[in-house]
Amino acid sequence: MVKAFRVHEIGGPEVLKWEDVEIGEPKEGEIRVKNKAIGLNFNDVYFRKGVYKAPTMPYTPGREAVGVVTAVGPGLTGRKVGDVVAYAGNPMGSYAEEQILPAERVVPVPSSVDPIVAASVILKGMTAQFLVRRCFKVEPGHTVLVHAAAGGVGSLLCQWANALGATVIGTVSTKEKAIQAKEDGCHHVIIYTEEDFVTRVNEITSGKGVNVVYDSVGKDTFQGSLASLENRGCMVNFGQSSGVPDPLPLSALQAKSLFVTRPNLFNYTETRDELLETAGEVFANIASGILRVRVNHTYPLSRAAQAHADLESRKTSGSVVLIPEGN
Repeated sequence: MVKAFRVHEIGGPEVLKWEDVEIGEPKEGEIRVKNKAIGLNFNDVYFRKGVYKAPTMPYTPGREAVGVVTAVGPGLTGRKVGDVVAYAGNPMGSYAEEQILPAERVVPVPSSVDPIVAASVILKGMTAQFLVRRCFKVEPGHTVLVHAAAGGVGSLLCQWANALGATVIGTVSTKEKAIQAKEDGCHHVIIYTEEDFVTRVNEITSGKGVNVVYDSVGKDTFQGSLASLENRGCMVNFGQSSGVPDPLPLSALQAKSLFVTRPNLFNYTETRDELLETAGEVFANIASGILRVRVNHTYPLSRAAQAHADLESRKTSGSVVLIPEGN
């Protein structure tokens, strides 16, 4: 038996229950992993609150972790006991001391990358990679708007877009977060609680608008994001921390010939080659210094409910990591 969080009903952080679970031994194509560090993501909150539907009920939350392989399934090659591996995505279930994972969905963690850093960045970093490199390919001369610029993904987006030669505009909620966003490569920072971001973007771009908006906030920013785009600009909505945006009639895109997409990381890492390439670029950029990962908050795994509450109330910035006891 190992300890894990189980969710039996949707609701607030209090529905996270710390329980004993039996995970069994790995079958063909599987490995058993003892988690060293677990990444906390707003995605976890969406599932807990029912914004996204969990595949089963009850379920163990979490889709990002780094751990050590403790057992391999029969006939499996390419993985061995003692390997340090990371995973992001499916299957859900990383809020646990140990878990069973499909071997083809884990990636090796370079010895140069600390496991806590890797756990904090594997899901967020791969998200940033596909957003700036493939979903909308950021190039020198582009101007990009990043909402929640001091958040886990936002921080990485700002750094990566800056390194690609773009002019980066970031929105944040406080002066403290504005300082971080500047450090992370934002050329212009808008404190949206003090000024209207649409008006400010219009001023910064001399009325032209931005090439792309990366919006993880959703309902509160969606219409303003569309208004901030230039003609033929691209709206990338990859989250809804403030709620699901209101329905959008297609005719609303016509005036400026806008593009809108609601992408999913897992459609961009469907194959083993895509997964390895995406994760490999993230780890390479960490090693080279292009990406600086801020693990600003760590909690014992057993206090995941408090971590959820702090994340939802915007008390956190950068990445949040849960650490199982004994690590």
